Amino acid sequence: MELNRCDVKAKFMRGFSDKTRLQILESITHQEKTVSQIVDDLKGNQSNISQHLACLKGCGIIVGRQDGKYIYYSLRNKEIAQLLTVMDAVFHQVEEEVAACEKNDVLECCPAK
Repeated sequence: MELNRCDVKAKFMRGFSDKTRLQILESITHQEKTVSQIVDDLKGNQSNISQHLACLKGCGIIVGRQDGKYIYYSLRNKEIAQLLTVMDAVFHQVEEEVAACEKNDVLECCPAK
C-alpha cells in the first residue's frame, strides 16, 4: 500500500508525538549525545530509550554518527531545530487551551477517519 503525502507527513509528525521522544529531542538539541548520556539525562531505561531513538531515526528526525564503539545522536539538521523552536512558540500560545482540553487522549480528541 502506497502512502500519500499527507500519510507520510502524519507518520513524520508521530515522531514528535511521544513524551519520551520529545525529551530525547530536547536532550540532543544543542549537543550530540550517546545513548548512555541520553539515558542519564532522562533517568530512563536503555532499552526504552533505544526504541525511541530508532523511531526518531526512522522518521528522519535524528541521525547517528559512529565513533569507535559509540553512536552519537543529534538532530538531522538545523531545520529540525527550527521546527522544535517554532513548535515551542506555538505551544506557548495554546498551552492553556491544551491543558484545559477535556479530551485526555489524542484518539478521543482527534480520531482517525
